[in-house]
Amino acid sequence: MEYVGHDEAMVDEEPLGEVDRLVMAALQLDGRAPWHLVARAAGVSESTAQRRFTALRERGAARVIGVVDVLRCGLGVPVLTRVSCRPGSAESVAAGLAARPEARFVAVVTGAADAVAEFVVPTHRHLARLLGRDMPARDQLTETETFTVMRTFTSAHDWDTGLLDPDAAALLRPDPVRPFEDQVWERPPDRLDDLELAIAAELGADGRMPVKELAGRVGVSESTVARRIDSMVERGCLRFRTLVEPVLLGFAVEFMLWLDIEPACLADAGRRLASRPGVKYLSATAGRFNLCGQVSLRHFADLYGFMTDVVGGLPGVRRADTTLQLETLKRAWVPTAPERPAEARKERSGR
Repeated sequence: MEYVGHDEAMVDEEPLGEVDRLVMAALQLDGRAPWHLVARAAGVSESTAQRRFTALRERGAARVIGVVDVLRCGLGVPVLTRVSCRPGSAESVAAGLAARPEARFVAVVTGAADAVAEFVVPTHRHLARLLGRDMPARDQLTETETFTVMRTFTSAHDWDTGLLDPDAAALLRPDPVRPFEDQVWERPPDRLDDLELAIAAELGADGRMPVKELAGRVGVSESTVARRIDSMVERGCLRFRTLVEPVLLGFAVEFMLWLDIEPACLADAGRRLASRPGVKYLSATAGRFNLCGQVSLRHFADLYGFMTDVVGGLPGVRRADTTLQLETLKRAWVPTAPERPAEARKERSGR
């Protein structure tokens, strides 16, 4: 399957206003929720909610996309790769990684690695070629380390920013989110048919595309499109992801967390950590680190408490490593190109 491509998203780094943040927090809980529910959760009128999101999308600061679960649909295997580079080459290496069609997530980081990428490959056998002759800028690499995802405890689709009060959040997500694979772990892959692939491709470009427009694009009735979307969601094949940089929501620090956990404690540690606010993604992996995650915090000062209290309180921790994200080049297949705040303000003011 050819993964859906997207245009570059241009964002600045200044936090959004209060209303915009609440609207985006609501969409983060349910990217395809009807506008009246988004508005009610955010405490604004329906027209205001829709207008604010449209403005953010037009300036490239936010979007909603439909995402096909590759494991559920038998479309590939996710792996995380840490890369160390020659001095001064991290940005160019990361750009090369982001250009690969297999790359779902890429970031420049600092710490024990210089870049992190998540690839989705057809099978584990394809890793040898990707990490060998197909690896971008091989002459600039000094070390690579790859971790195969065995089980996902939580993903960015499930993240609750905590910006909405519990009652408002319950309007959009009434039940606690269970670990996704707990719902489908025993079932074989669910292959999408041609119509479902076509619908998913359109939603991959615009997750809030109206059913009427979507039906016209794929050439079937509105009722058929609505049933197929509901079916894919219920089967765990299709999920909706709201893309907005955490810094715009007031989360100034984002980092990758790498833990070595005693095997007997892995499941318990994973469940505990996945339930913590700020943990956007967490998976059990095969490799030197067997629990890998992504975390967003409001302030750099919060990192110390997170490591001592949250990570320090997990069972079976043998080793912990963090790599701070300096620049994120790709999320959920979508390239991101950070916009300089001063330039963005100048352009928007017409100067």
